[in-house]
Order: sequence, then structure tokens, then C-alpha cells
Amino acid sequence: METAELVFLPSLAVGHLVSTLKFITQFLDRDHRFSATILLMKPPFALTPTPGNSDPPPPTSTPRIRYIHLPCPPDPPPIQILHKSPENYFSLYVESYKSLVKNAVVDLVVPVAGLVLDVFCTSMIDVGDELGINSYIFLTSGAGFLGFMFHLEARDRLVGVEFDKSEADSTIPCFTHSVPMGALPQFAFNGDGGFSSMAKQARKLKESKGIIINTFAELHQPSVWSSLSEDGIPPIYTVGPVLDLKSENRPTPDEKQSREIKGWLDNQPPSSVVFLCFGSWGCFSQPQVMEIANGLESSGVRFLWSLRSPPPPHKQLEPPSDYADVDDVLPEGFRERVNGKGRVCGWVRQVDILAHRAIGGFVSHCGWNSILESIWHAVPLAAWPQYAEQQINAFELVRELGLAVEMKIDYHRDCGYLVSSDQIDRAVRCLIDGDDAEEMRKRMKEASEKSREALVHGGSSYTSFGNLIDNMVATFL
Repeated sequence: METAELVFLPSLAVGHLVSTLKFITQFLDRDHRFSATILLMKPPFALTPTPGNSDPPPPTSTPRIRYIHLPCPPDPPPIQILHKSPENYFSLYVESYKSLVKNAVVDLVVPVAGLVLDVFCTSMIDVGDELGINSYIFLTSGAGFLGFMFHLEARDRLVGVEFDKSEADSTIPCFTHSVPMGALPQFAFNGDGGFSSMAKQARKLKESKGIIINTFAELHQPSVWSSLSEDGIPPIYTVGPVLDLKSENRPTPDEKQSREIKGWLDNQPPSSVVFLCFGSWGCFSQPQVMEIANGLESSGVRFLWSLRSPPPPHKQLEPPSDYADVDDVLPEGFRERVNGKGRVCGWVRQVDILAHRAIGGFVSHCGWNSILESIWHAVPLAAWPQYAEQQINAFELVRELGLAVEMKIDYHRDCGYLVSSDQIDRAVRCLIDGDDAEEMRKRMKEASEKSREALVHGGSSYTSFGNLIDNMVATFL
């Protein structure tokens, strides 16, 4: 086969972009017959430059990648839709790029073997069909969330209305336990386009030639794979964990802060520190910050807390930033009282912290990249989901897999619920010295070993990756 091009259309969300870039480099390292073009859409609104949301640097180790920055779409959706449903807005925004994506693909002077699309970009399957090009989905979430997406689509098709929070716990085929309504993503209840737009995405998934998932087969329960083997669902390829362990696609944090944190961690006992970090969009209200601080102090547990500042009210569409002075939002004298046992910091490279021997627990928002990084480094989690699909991820970790303790999963933060200092105290204690801490640590270590075994020659993800390449080659010739 002559060299063929794969055209990638990733989401602009940081978590999606980082894992997509790493997957591309791994794909091209695996098979030198392919090269890649990455089409980058403009953000739908101006973002203030901050760690994690700038244009990605080209991976220096893989020269067969080129970037095409697409212009603004000719007819974007009204911004008012965003306030009713972010999911619907971003779906419509991507759809407004159809003509620009088609033109960019047509202008390529090399044969295109396939379009590889983010889950929010399924409308571009129509472009592939029009050009006679196969489309694949790269899912940056887990297989459990994919199973939930198909359940959502079935409800839309059979019932035709969104979920209601007053309903009883839901039976979802991919899970063995009933799922509380509060553990479903917020968009499942959104009658202003959130529910219907995600159901539409799920229907479009079935039109792809295959779904590539950033996970490994051994992580999920058999019920997940059973639900994904039903008629009408395209082939599933597990290729994970796809991890940016060397932070190749992440910006450099404050070097002075990084040196100080490393020095402090080096002086802590092994597996004694709880790390709190909530992703590129994770931040809390002032009352919630006070509850976290009081819970950490009363627990007596060693901790490292990455604390970010919410954007001001007139810039709600911008990501969090570091505080100029964290003492302005912490209880008076807090840092002096926990001095030596706890540290509060700004943005850090999460995966670097999780790799340190001193880290014994991770309080996380349960974004999928964070989950995989935690599993890779065998660090048990306390699940505290914030937005998007994180509720479902947290439910699977806590109730199905036993790899996390529950901070709070049966709630939606937009409803004004405060996680209390007592809940925080209890969860961080459970991570370090709770009755089940040793057993959970053992389960996490086993999951970590399986995640690494999946990637080596003969492992489940290595084999599935090969099957994906074989499929692409066979359908392209």
C-alpha cells in the first residue's frame, strides 16, 4: 500500500486533544505507511491563553503530522444556545464546519484512508460518506460511557423524552448495578437540546466503520462488552491506555513551584499524600473551598491540593486560572496550621505528581484521562465528578469496579449542593488508612498491571490496535 493519510478532527476540549495527539503519534509509530493531517477548528469563543488550551505543538518525534487551522465557520449557531445546553451548542458548532472540513479534505493531494473523528464530531460522517471515505470515532472516554450513550439513544427512540430526576434508579444494560438519577450526566435531563443532541451523536456513532476507545478490555465488566456487541453497533477497538506520560503535549508549569513540590514530596513517606486535582476546568465556589480546607485540616492526612480560581462573572466561558494569593480564599491561618503536612499549589502536571512514590490517593473529578493516569500509577481514587460524563465514570469506578471511594457521585453541582467538610474528611481518610484501603490498593495495583500488559506485544490493546490497522488497510485498498 502506498502511504495514505488519516484525517483527524479532534474536539477542542483539552482532555480530548491531549489523548488524541498521543494516539496519533502511537498510530504513526506503529505503522509507517500512514501519515496524519489534523484539522483544528477555531474555538467558538475567545479563550484567554492558559496552561492546556493553547494550540498544540507538533510532536517532534513524529514528522509525518501536519496541522491545518480551519477558519471560523460561515454560519455558527447563536451563542444563546450555549446557555441552554453546551452539548447541543458544540454539536451544532461542529456541524457548521461541514463545508470547511469537506474543502480541506478535498484539497489534500494524497489518498485519504479514513476520517478519525471526536465523539462530538459525528456529523462529519456525512462528509466522509459524500467523499467516499470511511469514518472512525476516537472516543476519549471509557467503554462504560459508550454503553450509556447507546442506552440514551434507545430511550430517545423508544420513549422520546429526557430523563427526570424524580425517576427511580435506572437499569442500564452495560452496568450490573442500578444507576441513581443523580449519577447520570446533567445533559440526560436537559430538554433544551442536551438530551436530544447526545442521542443524535449516539445514532451517528452507529454509522461509523469502527469506534476506537481509549481504554483496555480488562478494565470493564463483562456487562459493558455484552451491551456493545449488540446488532447495529460497529466494531469496537480498545487501544488504551493512551497516556501522555511525558507531558509532551502539555505546557510547562511554573518551574520554581514544581521544584518546591518535588522537594516536599521527596520528604514524605511512601503512599502517604492525598493529591487533589480537578482537571483543566475544575474550580470551586468560595464556600466549597472552605469546606475542602476544613475537611483536609480535620483529617490530619498529608495532602497536595491544586487549587484554581473561577473566572469572573463576565468571563464565565473562560477556564480557571491560578490565584494571585490563595490565602484570600482559604480559612485564616490555614496554611500555617497545616504547614509541613499539606501544600496548596496552582496548576501542576497531574501525571508527574501521580507518578511520585509519596502519592497514596487521588481526589479527582473523574475525567477519563485522570482515571487512566491514576490506574497506570496504581493510585486509588476518591470520586468527585464535576461535569460532562464524569458522573458515569465515577459511578463505574465506585460501584462497578471498586477502584475508588465515593466523595459524592449522586448529585449535580449546578444545583448548589455543597460537599461538606465531614464528607471530605471521611473520604481522604479512607484513601490512606480506611478499613478497605489495603484491599482497594490491591485492586488498583492489579488494574495497573493489566493496563500495562494490555499494551505489550500480544496484549489485548496491542492486538486490537493491530486489528484496527488491518481493517483500515483492507477497506482502503
